[in-house]
Amino acid sequence: MYIQWFPGHMTKAVRMMKDNVAICDALIYVVDSRAVLSSINPVLEELTLGKPVLYVFNKSDLVQDRELKDWCARFDMEGRRYVTTVGTVAEQKHIIEGIKSLVAPMLLKYSQKGATKSIRVMVIGVPNSGKSTLINSMRKKASAQTGDRPGVTKGKQWLSLDKQIDLLDTPGTLWGKFENQEIARHLAYIGSIKDDVLDVEGLAVEFINEFKEKAPSAFLDRYGVDIANIDAHEAFLKIAEKRGFKIKGGEIDYNRCAKTILDDFRKGKLGKIMLEKAFDDKEEKSRLVIKRKESETKPLDK
Repeated sequence: MYIQWFPGHMTKAVRMMKDNVAICDALIYVVDSRAVLSSINPVLEELTLGKPVLYVFNKSDLVQDRELKDWCARFDMEGRRYVTTVGTVAEQKHIIEGIKSLVAPMLLKYSQKGATKSIRVMVIGVPNSGKSTLINSMRKKASAQTGDRPGVTKGKQWLSLDKQIDLLDTPGTLWGKFENQEIARHLAYIGSIKDDVLDVEGLAVEFINEFKEKAPSAFLDRYGVDIANIDAHEAFLKIAEKRGFKIKGGEIDYNRCAKTILDDFRKGKLGKIMLEKAFDDKEEKSRLVIKRKESETKPLDK
């Protein structure tokens, strides 16, 4: 199946963010821990150039700690500042402290002049990454619109975090065209693309096919179906049979089965599953470690 989705409000959103990034002192980039690579939107990455950025690995409770630690190690090697969190948890002090640490030199500069500075922070990320929920947790009140589907936040919202920090909540944004269909599928799996514009039955079959090697035991534990050595479409039908997904006349309810599989993944009912590894192999990790060390020891130009 071929996936492409970029609704009109996203074009307006990108334009709005480009207009507002100049007046912001820093950015919070919310990343879905299940699909870190796919969450890094090149359109949004352009906005971060020249600005301090705090990456937030959100929904960290839905992945294995050891796999998330690999992504943390990769971000360390790339010199990216980050924190991990679960956006629905009320306590988010580490994110606030992380932002203040990023802009500490600027705050010191104003302080030395006897002036106070209000920090403006833009919050960005792909749809359904949990930006608005995270903001509400940070503020300890529900002001930003939230929902478990993409496209809830359609315009900008300035929200006061405390006396020192103002947050700009922005709509979740994808890229204009998916050159990489694996990334498109991963974004669809995590709910960044509306199910309404997708062939959810085809997507569920693709999902099963991808996890025949990645996590076959998840399907055995949840549905009692061993998907490892059978065709993905056959596995889909077996799951429907096991769950009794039928419509009038005894025919299989394909749509209900597909939505159940995707919803189970999104809610963590299939277990802690990460879609993308931080490193393809040990050699790649070693190369990045060497590259990082070389950059740290390289003398500064005079």
